[in-house]
Amino acid sequence: MTQRIMPAIWCDGTAFEAAEFYTRVFREAHVVDQAPGLAATVELHGTRITLINGDDTYSPNPSISGLLNFDPLLFGGQEQARAYLDELYAALSTGGVLMELGEYPFSSRYAWVRDRFGFTWQLMLTDPAGEPRPFVVPSFMFGSTNHGNAQEATQGWIDLFDDSARGTTHLYGPDCPLEEGTVMFTDFTLLGSWFAAIDAGTYHSFTFSPGVSVIVSCRDQEEIDRYWAGLSAVPEAERCGWCVDRWGVSWQVVPDTIGELMADEATRSLVLEMGKIDLRRLP
Repeated sequence: MTQRIMPAIWCDGTAFEAAEFYTRVFREAHVVDQAPGLAATVELHGTRITLINGDDTYSPNPSISGLLNFDPLLFGGQEQARAYLDELYAALSTGGVLMELGEYPFSSRYAWVRDRFGFTWQLMLTDPAGEPRPFVVPSFMFGSTNHGNAQEATQGWIDLFDDSARGTTHLYGPDCPLEEGTVMFTDFTLLGSWFAAIDAGTYHSFTFSPGVSVIVSCRDQEEIDRYWAGLSAVPEAERCGWCVDRWGVSWQVVPDTIGELMADEATRSLVLEMGKIDLRRLP
């Protein structure tokens, strides 16, 4: 199945260097698409991530990270999964460590790290019991002014997108670090792709930004119109297929032919002048 929704990391002129790095350190990884000078898309263990070759206007922060599920069933056993986790911890933690590698109540081995391109990764040795999940799952952290919105936001997305459903949800109970009823963890599918989310408290100094956006690949104008209407909540942020929803998440609602449109000088200039992309205005 073609992946129709994926995270996009804004890179400060380092997108192609990042693509080379990720395809080197992940065991199953390759570049699937490149737009010279503009972007590269990599596939890591079956999940695609786009790297935008931008400037220093934006930068990633931990509000959207890559959750890596080191399921022993995926890697031939507990020892092998643990060894790969430690291998990627060494490669991906050169930009800093947000949560030290160690044992936590939710995992016997876990760390949250920042790589040298600013993107953060959660590395977790997972319990093989239950329904399988992909190795790479983009994860939303609802902190700062967004704390407490994880359930409402994710349900709104599930209701909007086709082929979407809730997976597992764990809420905080009494005598927990955060308020009872807020989301400790939830995972869900949008257009068939897995995502996760948590509520993380009001003490964080950051929230969602264009540093990490979400690309929605649309089959036709009807899908563009429907998803744009359901997502765009900040009119002044609308540009070239980009919009921002009511929780501050940046989305790129684009046709599945966007690569071809941007490669052609005539159509690219028209697309760059649009807010919502209107295929009817293109030659």
